[in-house]
Amino acid sequence: MRNIRVSLTALAIGLATAGAFAQTTVIKAWNIHPDGYPVTEAMKQFVDEVNQGTGGRYRIELYSNAVLGDQPKAVQMLKSGEIDAAEFSIGPLSEAVPGLKALNLPFLFPDSQNMFEQLAGPLGDKLAAQLKAAGYTVVGWYDGGARSFYCTNKKLANVTDFKGLKIRVQQSEVYMEMVKALDATPVPLPFKDVGTALQQGQVDCAENNLPSFESTGHYKVAKYVYLTNHIVSPEALVVSTRLWNKLSPQDQKVFAQAGQKSALLMRALWNRRVDEARDILARSGVQFTRVRDYSPLVRRMRPLHGKYMADPQTREQLLTILATGATAK
Repeated sequence: MRNIRVSLTALAIGLATAGAFAQTTVIKAWNIHPDGYPVTEAMKQFVDEVNQGTGGRYRIELYSNAVLGDQPKAVQMLKSGEIDAAEFSIGPLSEAVPGLKALNLPFLFPDSQNMFEQLAGPLGDKLAAQLKAAGYTVVGWYDGGARSFYCTNKKLANVTDFKGLKIRVQQSEVYMEMVKALDATPVPLPFKDVGTALQQGQVDCAENNLPSFESTGHYKVAKYVYLTNHIVSPEALVVSTRLWNKLSPQDQKVFAQAGQKSALLMRALWNRRVDEARDILARSGVQFTRVRDYSPLVRRMRPLHGKYMADPQTREQLLTILATGATAK
């Protein structure tokens, strides 16, 4: 009898253990950046918070440094279910959600503080609703930084200096139109290929934020930076809407809170990283040129702004931004 009881107890424990394992759902999360980068470190916190907060019901595996593919591919992978969570910049996401193109327009937000204040209100609610309907549920807004131009062999100092240059851009309609408005040629390339393209002369310039410029080593080839801060935009930490709809209300709360904490951490790390990158770049001999007068640049962008104000898919977002007081430089 004792042996039977021992066997039954062992069986019960085995079944309970097997049930616990069966209830664990493994989630793949993607991002384009390496370890140590603010996005990656903030996502690590998101992973830990979700793993702990769900009591092991969900376990996130983080794949950084674009090891699963570049960003445009990852946007599609999340939609198809190959990955379940990711951190994306607005450019590639806007191809899936056209209304987001408004956030990529140059000289729209004066700074990140103004942008995040708006994302905490009606603008953020509208964008999140559009993304969710397209398959991407936002759990946190990250800082995409202020983007400027950097070139290999030409120092930019005014709007006429762009004429004839080949400039790398994201695979995004807005970015390509912006460069065309400067009388330059846009060259859409994956982020991972930019360094080689600069070295081999396939492009003369690229544009990005200072930490990305520094962390990739692009500054070793491109020594001239034109501090236009032409685009101040957010990035989005998202989970697939397919996954979100499967979560219990309790687990949705865990994911949402983990995302918000992760976003706040990322923004703090980002501000620190910008200062560090600026110091490294200055010590490395990078030459910075500040914009003396934004008026000629802004005038070049008026047709672009007008086009998107006339587009019903982006007009609502632009009107929301203008109504809440965003001002161009």
